[in-house]
Amino acid sequence: MLKKFSPEAIEQMKYYVYLYINPDTKEIFYVGKGKGNRAFSHLEDKKESEKAQYIEEIRNRNAEPEIEILVHGFDDEETALRIEAAIIDLLEPVNLTNQVRGHKSITHGRISAELLNAKYLQEDVVIDDPVILIRINQMFYHGMPHNELYDATRQYWVVGERREKAKYALAVYHGIVREVYAIHSWHPGGTFFSCRDEGKPWELYDERYEFIGNIAPKKIRNKYQYKSVSKYFSNHSQNPITYVNID
Repeated sequence: MLKKFSPEAIEQMKYYVYLYINPDTKEIFYVGKGKGNRAFSHLEDKKESEKAQYIEEIRNRNAEPEIEILVHGFDDEETALRIEAAIIDLLEPVNLTNQVRGHKSITHGRISAELLNAKYLQEDVVIDDPVILIRINQMFYHGMPHNELYDATRQYWVVGERREKAKYALAVYHGIVREVYAIHSWHPGGTFFSCRDEGKPWELYDERYEFIGNIAPKKIRNKYQYKSVSKYFSNHSQNPITYVNID
């Protein structure tokens, strides 16, 4: 779990509004504003407050609260304060059902603390394993469940025989590795009916393949997740697939 932002992220973020979320129910239980590493300060809060008790209950289940940045990039604290108050007012009586995202939310909107840090740090990684990079720019969205991210990454791709040499598959969104999977085996597209889009003909999956796998071991995952792999993609290339360390 990320415990502090990089200096690069802090400089770009300025003032921001953050959320604390129950990892089991995904319910927001605290809204705050600040700058620097303020978002992480509550993790060490020893006060006998309702918020501290809530965090302690989560930790008693061997989990940690999720921290997300709702909006950021404000030069003045007053703006962040007003947004914080508005969000609290909205969350108190009803659940949010917004279908249209707010102004600048694509560049400064809700995002996990880890991804925001990776976005601004842009820490390049040296890939030394045989991997296949899979760009999922058209399918990824914030808050994507783990099973949807897995399905979006593993199916259905036009890949050659070199696929069999790949040990890991890296799910990439806008140049940043979102998840790392250990590949067990490849199969013709549409092999797993439960994962095939209803109503689409089997011919759609001709010459396409999908893999079966699971989350990579912790050591491998930590090496690549949230790191930049942009340098491995050719400029202006539209191909979502790139092989690394595979002849």
